[in-house]
Amino acid sequence: MEYALALTGFAIATSATPGPNVLMVAAASAQVGVRRVLPHMMGITVGFPAMFVVVALGLELPFAQIPWLHRGMQVAGGLWLLWLAWKIATAPPPGSAAARPPLGFWGAAAFQWVNPKAWMIVLAALPAFTTPGAPVLPQALLIAAVFAAVSLPCLLLWGWIGLAAARVLGTGGRLRAFNIGMALLLVLSLVPLLR
Repeated sequence: MEYALALTGFAIATSATPGPNVLMVAAASAQVGVRRVLPHMMGITVGFPAMFVVVALGLELPFAQIPWLHRGMQVAGGLWLLWLAWKIATAPPPGSAAARPPLGFWGAAAFQWVNPKAWMIVLAALPAFTTPGAPVLPQALLIAAVFAAVSLPCLLLWGWIGLAAARVLGTGGRLRAFNIGMALLLVLSLVPLLR
């Protein structure tokens, strides 16, 4: 019971706190509404647990043994985050024909592989919530299932925050300032990569 509570608390805390995923969901929801961002949310909800299982089953060792491979993923992720921040900051006004979420299901699922926060969560959760010597697959599947269960509610919360911000801010300059703020927070999420 203690393990389940600790794992669930960890999953909620890491899924609900600001990071690239929730910031993109909030910004996209402010632009196009929560319903149109659901594919993006589902991509995160499926993509992160899948990444977790794959890493648990074998990618952690190659990254540990080949430092440039890990750094290469960090650089690629950082560049992609900068591009997404630019897309958020320069998003067209809500309701315009050009307004759309930055990522759909597959893009959001693939994004987890270059998301610095996702890697930090995986690398923290693996040693914290697995038992050495026990089979890895069942443990990884359990952890991934908990993350899958808490992800969508956390993302919906951020989607509603973005939608509420859009309603409060209206259109034009104030919403543009919100988008720029979300983009800057997304860029700030790159700070851990600079270490």
